Amino acid sequence: MPGPDSTQTPSSRNILIATGVAFVAGVAVLVTAILPAEFGIDPLGTGELTGISALSRAENPFEAQVEMHRTDYVEFELGPFQSVEYKYTMDLDAPMVFTWTSDDEVYFDMHAEPAGLGEEYAESFEQGTDISRTGSFHAPFNGIHGWFWENRGLNTVVVRLYASGFFLDSTVFRDGGDYSRVIEPIASQ
Repeated sequence: MPGPDSTQTPSSRNILIATGVAFVAGVAVLVTAILPAEFGIDPLGTGELTGISALSRAENPFEAQVEMHRTDYVEFELGPFQSVEYKYTMDLDAPMVFTWTSDDEVYFDMHAEPAGLGEEYAESFEQGTDISRTGSFHAPFNGIHGWFWENRGLNTVVVRLYASGFFLDSTVFRDGGDYSRVIEPIASQ
C-alpha cells in the first residue's frame, strides 16, 4: 500500500491554523510565565500560584556598606567550666563570615542583642556543642552579635575565632566584666 504523498505542500488553511496555534501558545507562555517572572506582571495569577513571580523580585546581589571592611582574629583560653562571650557591633543587615575552632568540644550559643534594649531582648540563632563552626551571618538588627563559649570539660581548651565583615568593634564579656576591642578597617592597615 502506498504511503502519504510527501511532495504535497500544506494548504493555506493549514498554514493559517498552525500560525494561529503558535501565536496562541506564545501568548499563553508570555502571560503565564514570562510577564510574571521577568516583570512582575501577573494578569492571570499563575505567577503567584507557581511561585515564578518571586523571580521578578530578586534583588541585586551587590550590597553597598556604610562601614569599612574589617578582619579579626582572637583566641581565648578556657579552663574547665570557664566561659567567654565575644560580640561584634553591627548595623542592620551587615554581613560577616566566620570560622571558630577549639581544641576540644565546647558549648556555644550564637546570639545577638538589639541596640539599647538589653539582654532580655537577646535572640539566639544556634546553640549546641562542637569543636568548630564556619558560616556567614547577616545582622537582623542594629546591636551586638556574637558567641558565648563554655568549656564544660575537665581539660583547658583554646577557642580561636577568625571573622571578616562590616562590624565596628568587638566586646569581650568575661569574669564578670567586659572590655571593648578596636578593630581597624582593612583600608587603614
